[in-house]
Amino acid sequence: MPRLAANLSFLYNELPFLERFAAAAADGFAGVEFLFPYAWEADALAQALQQAGLQQVLLNAPPGGVDPASMAAAWDRGERGTACLPGRETEFRAGITEALRYAQALQCPRIHVMAGLVPPGADPATLHASYVHNLRWAAEQAAPQGCTLLVEPINPRDMPGYFLRHQAQAHAVVAEVGSSHLQVQMDLYHCQVTEGDVASKLHQYLPTGAVGHIQIASVPERQEPDGGELNYGYLLALLDQLGYTGWVGCEYRPRGGAAPGATRDGLRWRKMLLR
Repeated sequence: MPRLAANLSFLYNELPFLERFAAAAADGFAGVEFLFPYAWEADALAQALQQAGLQQVLLNAPPGGVDPASMAAAWDRGERGTACLPGRETEFRAGITEALRYAQALQCPRIHVMAGLVPPGADPATLHASYVHNLRWAAEQAAPQGCTLLVEPINPRDMPGYFLRHQAQAHAVVAEVGSSHLQVQMDLYHCQVTEGDVASKLHQYLPTGAVGHIQIASVPERQEPDGGELNYGYLLALLDQLGYTGWVGCEYRPRGGAAPGATRDGLRWRKMLLR
């Protein structure tokens, strides 16, 4: 049975962020993930994890910024990563250093590193070269900490202009970097929107050992995985059949939005799909 992690950037959004840990634990989650922790002190997050008895399984490196304040505000400024962007290497390295500091404080073994948006008129080969160079450096920094970095293809409907879109592209980059501390984060929602044929891609990529984390949501609504065009009962069973033992992040928007209890009410899908 897949190990499910609650994405606290998406779930329990009727609660203040630091209260979401206890809510996730009360609903039976053993692990949590979130996007960006940089608006909170690492010690406060570590305390919330410890009090709830949870494992932090994933966090994102800053999408931009050179200092803590600008890193915390980068997403709202429209930043979506700097890894592929020539000329922003100093910013990228500062972000990786900060992400590793948080990962160590939270005992988190995985960091998602966002690629960035393609600048108008940019040369794809130049962006690719910068991407590989930056990821190789970052993986070297992550290795002594025992941390694994992840790259994630993101669909162009949700994030127009994002550099990394396809599973094959992500796996080719990981192979080119050639580090055991770099893997692919396979979000089945993004995969379906961009490429489809999700089950075949699981058959193709899971046996390689290059998939380090999986996320789920319905398509097209990005809500609980018990509706839409993907059969998650089948796909989650397939993960077991293929021997996947990693975490599955629940990165979806509850149908009930921010109404009190919306996340908990929506969790009925676990009993329906995980049999």
